Amino acid sequence: MSFRRSIRLPIILGIFMLILLVALTIGWVLLGVYGLLEDDKRPALYITLLSLGTTFLVLVSVGTVMYLALSVKAINLNRRQSNFIDSVTHELKSPIASLKLYLQTLRRRPVDDSQREDFYRFMLDDVERLDLLITELLDAASLDKEPDQQEQSIQLHELLQDCADSVCHRYRLPSETITVDADRCAVQRHRVHLDLVFRNLMENAVKYGGDPPEVLVQASPSGTDSVVVKIQDNGDGIPRHQRKTVFGRFVRLGSELERTRPGTGLGLYIVKTLVRSFGGRIRVYDASPPSGTVFEITVPGRLAPSAEPTSV
Repeated sequence: MSFRRSIRLPIILGIFMLILLVALTIGWVLLGVYGLLEDDKRPALYITLLSLGTTFLVLVSVGTVMYLALSVKAINLNRRQSNFIDSVTHELKSPIASLKLYLQTLRRRPVDDSQREDFYRFMLDDVERLDLLITELLDAASLDKEPDQQEQSIQLHELLQDCADSVCHRYRLPSETITVDADRCAVQRHRVHLDLVFRNLMENAVKYGGDPPEVLVQASPSGTDSVVVKIQDNGDGIPRHQRKTVFGRFVRLGSELERTRPGTGLGLYIVKTLVRSFGGRIRVYDASPPSGTVFEITVPGRLAPSAEPTSV
């Protein structure tokens, strides 16, 4: 549906500009004819045609600028889609080739128990890599669909801890990699939406953090109608001029040929789309001290705060 909307506007704009151009040409011809007639006694018609011609000329000029802007946007989207295809192709071929190699080795020659265990572990890593890619693509495809479950009261500190445990387990990191320091409060939201938002941000913080990664997650009520959640990593940070573009679809910083981390460029797009869908806000800024990035999300909703905070 979004692709149809993206091509509908340039087509409508092009047809509209073509109609204006034809009308403008006819109007200027008529204007020239009336201007050349020495015995013309209808100056009001002359002024009307001149005004219409000028208006049409301005509209054509504005339409041309808009059409150029849409063309540049389409070119950028096409480039990002090309990067996305390159990324997905690499993400699919690499684990499949690895699985094929390990299976062929196990089939063609005997290996000792230690090697076999290593092969099984490597193959499981490749399967999880494929599972992560497919999950991310399915998440992006389901953004326009309404969730099956109704809004419910969610203990935010428990949800954040569950997301942190899931990310650490997926990337085989110690549980202390992600520290969750959250006040006890409940928010009325769709659990699947919040889970996607925070899990994607924590995965990004782990992938683009330092070596080893260290992630701090903080949450606290903001008034009586919203909660502010901050996710901070210890990576190199995001350049200021690229902080808005990272939320675009298929956007990944740098060149596809120079990447060392897997991904499709859909994670932050999913985050921003979902945050907007429930009326929240998201912003990015440098961590203090200046090492790393902070993603700050404001989650609106009816709150049920507890009297005592907790740190987990």
